[in-house]
Amino acid sequence: MTPKRYLFILRSLLLALPILLNGCIREEEFDNTPQGNFEALWKIIDEQYCFLDYKQIDWDAVHNKYRPLITSGMSHDGLFEVLGNMLAELKDGHVNLYASHNMARYWDWYLDYPRNFNESLIEQYLGRDYRIAGGAKYTILEDNIGYVYYESFASGIGDGNLSEILSYLSVCNGLIIDVRNNGGGNLTNATRMAQRFTNEKVLTGYIQHKTGKGHNDFSEPTPIYIEPSNSIRWQKKVAVLTNRHSYSATNDFVNSMRYFPNVTLVGDKTGGGSGLPFSSELPNGWGVRFSASPHLDAQKQHIEFGIDPDKKVDMNKKDENNGIDTIIEEARRLLR
Repeated sequence: MTPKRYLFILRSLLLALPILLNGCIREEEFDNTPQGNFEALWKIIDEQYCFLDYKQIDWDAVHNKYRPLITSGMSHDGLFEVLGNMLAELKDGHVNLYASHNMARYWDWYLDYPRNFNESLIEQYLGRDYRIAGGAKYTILEDNIGYVYYESFASGIGDGNLSEILSYLSVCNGLIIDVRNNGGGNLTNATRMAQRFTNEKVLTGYIQHKTGKGHNDFSEPTPIYIEPSNSIRWQKKVAVLTNRHSYSATNDFVNSMRYFPNVTLVGDKTGGGSGLPFSSELPNGWGVRFSASPHLDAQKQHIEFGIDPDKKVDMNKKDENNGIDTIIEEARRLLR
């Protein structure tokens, strides 16, 4: 194993350690009643959720708003609805309530914004002879621009896949990496891909962990670096395409890529989702997932609400009707 590979694995383990130690937090002190489950959920968020102060959420006021809606004889569906609505006050796509019959989720982080994505147009640009490597689809456009579409970081991509992709596209004058509508997934895949676009170790951000029950009880920020890959690395210009549905691990990938000199972000602001999610459980067995470790950028600023593009471009309806993806075309123009 090479020293750099060892350091990368060690860094991944160190970042994962707090999750392994604290990722499952079970509250035992509340009764399995509607009131007990409500209080247990409220306390979990009060003590463990990492963005209450940053988002200026008065969690005590939220308690006062929803507590009167809890009655001793209410149904499971009624309780689930109230608890789900309370969690929606956090406005966080990483916050979910899980029961055997349903999952509460918050989607407005992208629904209130332009979609800036048309899957049928992606299929046209890829054509019929595109290649697939891991979770990525790729081809060479007619103006000799490489195009890679990665729809989910939950789909694995290995070092061998990345080397094959970059080797095949090496004849191109520039490269488009399209992560629009990529809702995230495995952070390791995002890091592994970003390593192919830098020739030096780059500080891309910081991570913190909760150290106590107070809303501002956090560890000192731990720096996060991207190390260059030992394999094939891209040396030409890159355009990374984003929209509001570029979330979670994709938000992290975009944050890393923007610190590399040959990269331009094109499209719409990302959806954010910078808090690493932890899990807990209510007395009735329902699961809850929530953001507990904030990820900051290299300037120690939050990226929970998304990352602005270098070149803001929205899809044009006339272009769409004519089979043209406005954002891809702007990226091609910039790379040419």
